Amino acid sequence: MKIIFAGTPEFAVASLAAAARQHEVVAVYTQPDRPAGRGRGLMPSPVKLDAIARGIPVFQPESLKTPEAQQQLRELQPDLMIVVAYGLILPKAVLAIPAHGCWNVHASLLPRWRGAAPLQRAIEAGDAETGVCLMQMEAGLDTGPVLLRQHTPISDADTGGQLHDRLAQLGAQVLSDGLGLLRAGLKPVPQRQPEAGVTYAHKLDKAEARLDWAEPAAALARRVRAFNPWPVAEAMLAGERVRIHGAVAIEDNRGQSPGTVIGAAREGIDIACGQGALRLRVVQREGGKAITAADYLNARRDLRVEG
Repeated sequence: MKIIFAGTPEFAVASLAAAARQHEVVAVYTQPDRPAGRGRGLMPSPVKLDAIARGIPVFQPESLKTPEAQQQLRELQPDLMIVVAYGLILPKAVLAIPAHGCWNVHASLLPRWRGAAPLQRAIEAGDAETGVCLMQMEAGLDTGPVLLRQHTPISDADTGGQLHDRLAQLGAQVLSDGLGLLRAGLKPVPQRQPEAGVTYAHKLDKAEARLDWAEPAAALARRVRAFNPWPVAEAMLAGERVRIHGAVAIEDNRGQSPGTVIGAAREGIDIACGQGALRLRVVQREGGKAITAADYLNARRDLRVEG
């Protein structure tokens, strides 16, 4: 089959590899190069770099809503369009161009966590499991029927980065399975999503990363994991703003008011919360690198309190 692949971030690279192994990827669509880094130079997306390495033509329109962009797609005569974290809306006219329509690899167990940040919201909410869905796209936001799905548990130690990498590989697997069925003439049977259980995974915002010690420690610990590696949780620690890369919740806040340092030892720095306490294990000072609590305490002798 002739396939068009549309994706942008690192999450989509494994799926592009899966598609290219089985079929002819005639074009890759990805978002335009964006300013990045300290020099704010234009940076190509991970999908673009992978496509160039594979010798696949790359297209980077600002939108797929224009007649010119849609005509370009028609001229490619695709049998199928695969979309993985592309970041641009596909109009109805585009969805109708490929012979088999458009498939989407989505990082959740739909209908739970439709939207932009499903894997982070799953960790933040304390979900016991998540997964990936191969979905037949339609006009609504992640509302299309599910073709195939794969499950994976979420452990109490999983960070956003770790779950991202695992789901990227699961997404490639579910896509490969779907393409195999299609190649064999056994197109996956679409299953409509139930109305019950719909939730939305809103885009991550840096403002959400600021922890409020008045919240329960368990909720803050989940947020620390969900927001690692981006945007990274941050909070005030004894008068200093730090970023928090690793933390766990403990039950006892010793009856102290939220934000109080109630323990400081090599295993972590304990901060009283609205319920329980948060033990900080890996932190980052302004302008510094991520360090263990023990190393941080070596520089903050005023916090040397045995927990």
